[in-house]
Amino acid sequence: MRKKPTTPRSRVKAALRRLWLTSRERAAVIKAESNTCEECNRKGSVAKGREVPIEVHHLSGIDWDFLIDEVFRVLLVHPDKLKVLCKECHKKITEAERI
Repeated sequence: MRKKPTTPRSRVKAALRRLWLTSRERAAVIKAESNTCEECNRKGSVAKGREVPIEVHHLSGIDWDFLIDEVFRVLLVHPDKLKVLCKECHKKITEAERI
Protein backbone atom coordinates (compact mmCIF):
# COMPACT_ATOMS: atom_id res chain seq x y z
CA MET A 1 0.00 0.00 0.00
CA ARG A 2 1.30 3.44 -0.97
CA LYS A 3 1.96 5.91 1.83
CA LYS A 4 -0.25 9.03 1.71
CA PRO A 5 1.58 12.34 1.30
CA THR A 6 1.68 14.54 4.37
CA THR A 7 3.13 17.94 5.13
CA PRO A 8 5.77 17.79 7.87
CA ARG A 9 4.94 19.70 11.04
CA SER A 10 8.20 21.64 10.66
CA ARG A 11 7.00 23.07 7.31
CA VAL A 12 3.71 24.16 8.86
CA LYS A 13 5.52 25.87 11.74
CA ALA A 14 7.94 27.59 9.32
CA ALA A 15 5.02 28.85 7.20
CA LEU A 16 3.18 30.19 10.26
CA ARG A 17 6.37 31.87 11.45
CA ARG A 18 6.90 33.51 8.03
CA LEU A 19 3.29 34.71 8.12
CA TRP A 20 3.87 36.26 11.56
CA LEU A 21 7.18 37.89 10.60
CA THR A 22 5.52 39.67 7.65
CA SER A 23 2.22 40.46 9.37
CA ARG A 24 0.72 43.92 9.65
CA GLU A 25 0.11 43.31 13.35
CA ARG A 26 3.82 42.75 14.04
CA ALA A 27 4.83 45.74 11.91
CA ALA A 28 2.26 47.96 13.64
CA VAL A 29 3.54 47.22 17.15
CA ILE A 30 7.16 47.79 16.08
CA LYS A 31 6.17 51.10 14.48
CA ALA A 32 4.13 52.13 17.54
CA GLU A 33 7.19 51.62 19.73
CA SER A 34 9.51 53.40 17.24
CA ASN A 35 11.54 50.21 16.71
CA THR A 36 12.71 50.49 20.33
CA CYS A 37 12.94 47.81 23.03
CA GLU A 38 10.27 48.46 25.68
CA GLU A 39 12.53 47.02 28.41
CA CYS A 40 15.91 48.75 27.88
CA ASN A 41 14.98 51.47 25.35
CA ARG A 42 17.67 50.37 22.87
CA LYS A 43 16.82 51.33 19.31
CA GLY A 44 16.75 48.52 16.77
CA SER A 45 19.55 48.68 14.21
CA VAL A 46 20.94 46.71 11.28
CA ALA A 47 24.10 48.86 11.00
CA LYS A 48 27.19 46.69 10.61
CA GLY A 49 28.95 46.29 13.94
CA ARG A 50 26.04 47.86 15.82
CA GLU A 51 23.28 45.35 15.16
CA VAL A 52 20.42 45.41 17.64
CA PRO A 53 17.76 42.96 16.52
CA ILE A 54 14.22 43.85 17.54
CA GLU A 55 11.68 41.09 18.12
CA VAL A 56 8.04 41.02 19.14
CA HIS A 57 6.99 38.95 22.16
CA HIS A 58 3.46 37.51 22.56
CA LEU A 59 2.44 38.35 26.13
CA SER A 60 0.14 35.32 26.31
CA GLY A 61 2.68 33.03 24.62
CA ILE A 62 2.22 30.84 21.56
CA ASP A 63 1.20 27.20 21.83
CA TRP A 64 2.84 25.97 18.63
CA ASP A 65 1.64 22.38 19.09
CA PHE A 66 -1.98 23.56 19.37
CA LEU A 67 -1.67 25.82 16.30
CA ILE A 68 -0.09 23.11 14.19
CA ASP A 69 -2.65 20.53 15.36
CA GLU A 70 -5.46 22.91 14.34
CA VAL A 71 -3.94 23.44 10.88
CA PHE A 72 -3.88 19.68 10.37
CA ARG A 73 -7.37 19.22 11.84
CA VAL A 74 -9.01 21.90 9.68
CA LEU A 75 -6.86 22.59 6.63
CA LEU A 76 -4.36 19.83 5.90
CA VAL A 77 -6.82 16.97 6.21
CA HIS A 78 -6.52 13.45 4.82
CA PRO A 79 -7.11 13.24 1.05
CA ASP A 80 -10.25 11.15 1.72
CA LYS A 81 -11.81 14.29 3.19
CA LEU A 82 -11.15 16.41 0.10
CA LYS A 83 -12.98 16.80 -3.20
CA VAL A 84 -11.76 18.26 -6.49
CA LEU A 85 -14.17 20.84 -7.97
CA CYS A 86 -14.18 23.56 -10.59
CA LYS A 87 -14.25 27.11 -9.26
CA GLU A 88 -17.95 27.56 -10.05
CA CYS A 89 -19.08 24.35 -8.31
CA HIS A 90 -16.82 25.07 -5.35
CA LYS A 91 -18.42 28.50 -4.92
CA LYS A 92 -21.96 26.99 -5.16
CA ILE A 93 -21.24 24.31 -2.57
CA THR A 94 -19.51 26.73 -0.19
CA GLU A 95 -22.41 29.18 -0.37
CA ALA A 96 -24.94 26.36 0.23
CA GLU A 97 -22.99 25.22 3.32
CA ARG A 98 -23.17 28.75 4.82
CA ILE A 99 -26.97 28.66 4.86
